[in-house]
Amino acid sequence: MKPKTSVLPLDECDEVLDEWYKEVCYYGGMVEYYPIEGSYVLLDTPMQIWDQIKSFLDAEMKNMNVKKCHFPLTSEVDSWADVLKKSMYPYLRKWIRFPSHLPLKLNQWCNAPRHKLINPTPFLRCREFMWQEGHGAFATKKEAYVDLLKVLEMYRRLYEELLAVPVLLGRKSDNEKLVGGLYSTSAQVFIPESGHGVEGASAHCLGQTYAKTFNILFEDKNGEKAMVWQTSWDLNTTAIGLMLMIHGDDKGLVLPPRVAPVQVVVIPEICQGVDAKRIYDACEDIALNLERSSFCVEVEKRRNIPLSTRHTLWERKGVPLRIQIGPAQLDNNTAVLVRRDDGCKKSVSRDSLADDVHAILEDIQGSLFKKAKTKRDSCVEEVEDWAQFLKALKKRRLVLAPWCDEEGVEMDIKRRSDGLAKHFGTPFSQPPMSLGTLCFASGKLAKSWSYWTWTSC
Repeated sequence: MKPKTSVLPLDECDEVLDEWYKEVCYYGGMVEYYPIEGSYVLLDTPMQIWDQIKSFLDAEMKNMNVKKCHFPLTSEVDSWADVLKKSMYPYLRKWIRFPSHLPLKLNQWCNAPRHKLINPTPFLRCREFMWQEGHGAFATKKEAYVDLLKVLEMYRRLYEELLAVPVLLGRKSDNEKLVGGLYSTSAQVFIPESGHGVEGASAHCLGQTYAKTFNILFEDKNGEKAMVWQTSWDLNTTAIGLMLMIHGDDKGLVLPPRVAPVQVVVIPEICQGVDAKRIYDACEDIALNLERSSFCVEVEKRRNIPLSTRHTLWERKGVPLRIQIGPAQLDNNTAVLVRRDDGCKKSVSRDSLADDVHAILEDIQGSLFKKAKTKRDSCVEEVEDWAQFLKALKKRRLVLAPWCDEEGVEMDIKRRSDGLAKHFGTPFSQPPMSLGTLCFASGKLAKSWSYWTWTSC
């Protein structure tokens, strides 16, 4: 398997990382390749992970009073705006009449085609992807803004608490915002190995543009017709790919315990001269007891492959914890626990096994997030002028720079960097800025700190 990291020049590292990622997906049992370029058969593991994502978001959206729906995707549509025009927004016009109808918040889970396909990659760039698409209609701009922040917080918690992936929440530039919208926000993920930034989820304030286009009106408290304020938000199976990219290592997948379909695998350590049945029976008992404690457990039952190969195969699949049981463990009433994230081994009493497994899995979940966040934060480089910016960008750093937040300046930054620089969001959590700080690119007064990365993958 290709290594995740490399001492090659940065431009060659992209190819190595891409090959590593595709091998991890294939040998980790995530996908099978399909005859049509960019199409993949998703196997049980990613489908179960997607179910976990759906369950998390459904519960959060239920608390936000978001209703479920499903609109047809007609064969004639070729853009997101067409979907709205031909499918969804005419019905909002029908359903919204009075203030009591607001806020109206809808969400649908569906599949969608990708119209532009460059360098197809499992989960990250597929011909077809699964996604969640939410829409909101509100009586006031303030209500729309407050709800949008709740959506972003929901996405942050999904990534950081479930997938153990750190994200940066911020506002996209006007050049990057959704066409026709008032402004766009996003949850961004930085890939330290490549220096690329990838959008993990997005949330848009559409303002009243579409309300005006589709005549979505309600009768306000004064009895006058008023246009609604709208939002939209979405997340897709890119989330799975980002999780694999962030946590995987040279051995294969590393899955966070909270989404791993198999959290624990019990492996019998069989050798000549021992009672194999006794060991297998002990492994089955351990699995049954852990399942009663709500853990997802599997027993390794294959006998036609070497023991070392079995360990390697489970490592490739990213199972968070291995339990090894051999003759010595049977005699001592113990079990050997092996963590997937760092390889540490620990011998524990089988009498307290459930408690020990719970503690280790929680520690793995926290450690994965802490490691990923520390690695990302170590890539942040603060700059003040253009020369520093270019130097940091070419090192594939996550560049933080003071910016005047002007569309023309952003386009000029892309031109002057030969298309290599990409605006990665203006963070909501702003570092202090001294009075009179100048934009790194234009020399004008800076309005905010913004992140920039190498062009996104």
